[in-house]
Amino acid sequence: MITNELIHQPISDTLEKNYLPYVMSVILSRALPEIDGFKPSHRKILYTMYKMGLLKGLRTKSANVVGQTMKLNPHGDEAIYGTLVRLSKDNESLLYPYVDSKGNFGKVYSRDMSYAASRYTEVKLMPIAEEIFTDVDKDTVDFVPNYDGTMYEPSLLPVKFPTILTNPTKGIAVGMASNICSFNLGEIIDATIALTKHPRTNLLRYITGPDFPTGGLILRDEAVFRQMMEEGTGTFRIRGKSSYSKKDNIIEITEIPYTTTNEAIIDKTIQLIKDGLIKEISDIRDETGLAGPKIAIDLKRGADPDKVLHRLYRDTTLEDTFSCNFNIVLNGYPAQLGVRGILQNWLDFRIGCFRRKVRYDLRKYEDKLHLIQGLKKVLLDIDRVIKLIRETKRERDVIPRLMEAFSLDEIQAEFVANIRLRNINREYIQNRVDEEQELIELVDYWRSVYNSDQLILDLIVKELREIKKKYDKGRRSELIEPSHVEIVEEIKVEVIEELIAFRTWENYLKLITPASLERHPEQRLKAEDEIVQELAIDSSFDLLFFSDQGNVYKSKANAIEQSRANELGQYLPTILELEPKEEIVHMVATKDYSGYMLFLYENGKLAKIPLESYITKTNRRQLINAYYTDEALVQMAYIPEDQDILIYRYAQQKEMLLLLDTAIIKEKVTRHSQGVQVVRMNRHASVTAMDVVDADMADKLKAHRVRTIPSSGTVRKPFDR
Repeated sequence: MITNELIHQPISDTLEKNYLPYVMSVILSRALPEIDGFKPSHRKILYTMYKMGLLKGLRTKSANVVGQTMKLNPHGDEAIYGTLVRLSKDNESLLYPYVDSKGNFGKVYSRDMSYAASRYTEVKLMPIAEEIFTDVDKDTVDFVPNYDGTMYEPSLLPVKFPTILTNPTKGIAVGMASNICSFNLGEIIDATIALTKHPRTNLLRYITGPDFPTGGLILRDEAVFRQMMEEGTGTFRIRGKSSYSKKDNIIEITEIPYTTTNEAIIDKTIQLIKDGLIKEISDIRDETGLAGPKIAIDLKRGADPDKVLHRLYRDTTLEDTFSCNFNIVLNGYPAQLGVRGILQNWLDFRIGCFRRKVRYDLRKYEDKLHLIQGLKKVLLDIDRVIKLIRETKRERDVIPRLMEAFSLDEIQAEFVANIRLRNINREYIQNRVDEEQELIELVDYWRSVYNSDQLILDLIVKELREIKKKYDKGRRSELIEPSHVEIVEEIKVEVIEELIAFRTWENYLKLITPASLERHPEQRLKAEDEIVQELAIDSSFDLLFFSDQGNVYKSKANAIEQSRANELGQYLPTILELEPKEEIVHMVATKDYSGYMLFLYENGKLAKIPLESYITKTNRRQLINAYYTDEALVQMAYIPEDQDILIYRYAQQKEMLLLLDTAIIKEKVTRHSQGVQVVRMNRHASVTAMDVVDADMADKLKAHRVRTIPSSGTVRKPFDR
């Protein structure tokens, strides 16, 4: 019977039953790489090619590989082929490609160059792929059933080097994403070997920085690189490589950032020319060919090529940023690890694979030794063996009689009984017996290796050195110091507009002109949001945004889109490219970087940092270690010059006030300084707040003025307001 009755159930139950399994499937089985460096789709393709015998011999049609892979991958042929294309040598997506390709596979640096259909292209495995499949059939990794249970596939591949860090990987799951940059194979191997000796070694001694398949220039930022090593996050800049021909008056761009395409750079440049923002370019064209990417830019007579390049770096993706987010699946759970953590976990994984391989070989050696030892027992009495077998009436009695006559077990007796007639001679038997000592030595050696992590590590290091010698081909991306690429800003007359900056609790920013605010005074905000800062500025100001993670983000006011009061405004995490879960807690506007930043901490210390400490020679958007974060921050404030501040101290159920002139506090040049002790603390005292006060208020509270620090302050009276 059909009924139209609706079934009501809580939305939380529906999400838990239906959405949560989907989320976990995407995270663990689709979007994020595992410790062997592969997503499931990559692993299925490569393993299929391995089983097809494509490690050696001739190439086969890509369509053949796609069809075979569908036995492991329950997705359409286009999805599988798209993944195969990215693994290929000709697509140039990978620093160390696994697939040797023939035909048109497109290019990672071209948006419009589509790859040919799978029936036209051919593939086989590259030689380096041998290092990811070695001993895969020796029980080095677990095998699991495929989606329909008709065959088995490896859950991981027993890679002999840290593939997860030698090729770039990007994946978007549900609620999390992964963006792993690639590093030079030789540098990663050197760092891995160093970790086997000293787990806390400085990895930057071995890894100079990321390395991309498309080359380019990477701006060295040691603080960001160190953050990548330890935390797996950080943003660095990468720019294209160019040359200038004075004879032809042409700029040629031959390497571009990995994050962009030729077409994106050309389209943006053309738009800048149309808008009249670049007047020195007469023509721009894509001359990409067999030699690689090339963008040719014809300059007008008298144009300054450096000035044009600087403008392109600033306003197009010829200079771009790469934001690292090293999320991987580790032991069935998502984890964010730095390079150090990934390498340490890879070593643990590799030790496990190697030990399983040793166990497999050891069993083979032990079984063979066992047979040889049985054969040795019958060596001196072959005639007796023949006579015993000849006199045995029934075949099934041969084995028991051999066991009884020569003290053999069933396996040894079976081996002796199955020796071919032509091999019943002393030479054959003696050769087999002579293997005994060699097998004993092999068993003893591999048994000692199996029981020793250090011996296994020594063998892994030996393998790594051999791989480096075979496949290391030097860096493609060049590292340069930021001081060498300082952008010279173009001198131009700008219209300066008066603005009012509003920052809200929910991290929205509005830059509104006074005229617009008069026409539409009613502010639109999200539910439960409120304005926490309001500053009168103009479009020439620099805006500094301090985050709760100790970073400061800088932007020109004229670089942020203006809003109206009836709009929500610009979302700061998006326009500033904040790290996950990072929030802005304070905003400062300045033209000349005069004045000071004050940071008050729960331990009673106050840091007075000149705002000029946040000046940078280059257009850096993010500064890390903007202030001290190892102690809980009570409040921060900006003062244009030394003036009175009021600090609130709570002790023994009484509120104490300290009124002091910031001139008595010594300034600290280092941005992340701990400051000086201003408030005298004890076990029951706490610092609760700080106010910047004007002269009138200071005069009313003069009874609480302190002239030396640290101080406990004086008790607040009822009339103190």
